[in-house]
Amino acid sequence: MITTEQREKLRGWFAGRLPDDLFEELAEITVDREEITVIGRIPEPRLAEGASAAEREAATESRIQEFRERTREARIEVAREAEHRFRRKVSWGVECGGERALFTHVAAPVMTRLRQPERQVLDTLIAGGVARSRSDALAWCVRLVQRHTDDWLTELRESLEHVQRVRAQGPDTEPEDAPTDTPADAPAADDE
Repeated sequence: MITTEQREKLRGWFAGRLPDDLFEELAEITVDREEITVIGRIPEPRLAEGASAAEREAATESRIQEFRERTREARIEVAREAEHRFRRKVSWGVECGGERALFTHVAAPVMTRLRQPERQVLDTLIAGGVARSRSDALAWCVRLVQRHTDDWLTELRESLEHVQRVRAQGPDTEPEDAPTDTPADAPAADDE
């Protein structure tokens, strides 16, 4: 968990470091322990008036693919600097014509111990065809909780930020520019 100030510094670093012509707008930056996800808005393709939904969809997909290929080297360069500085993998995505596409992202393994009743919930989801594995079922459960408790999670995150600010005022603190909670062995990886 990082503070609002650390998140703002991170966003500022990317806003200052990204090439001016990369995105129309830096739409969103999200961060957790393992990953920084940078989402930028790119221009929609120009189509003839009255173009069909299928034509719009194909044009948007092509624009996103073209952007991904054309900007790969620039994005890799920025990602390498950011990964070294913030000790997190950088993932990229775009918004175009109302669509959002992620190019890369981290699927971090999470270990947990579950008792039989909890395992039975996961196995029921598998048997019902909702998930292919216990891992998929657990991810599905997390997404469901996230969707239905967004207000509660927002309040909890704000409370955690307050706790971090109070801790930072303690007697044995050192000022930091980079976000905390970084794994020591965070890999630097290229765009796929």
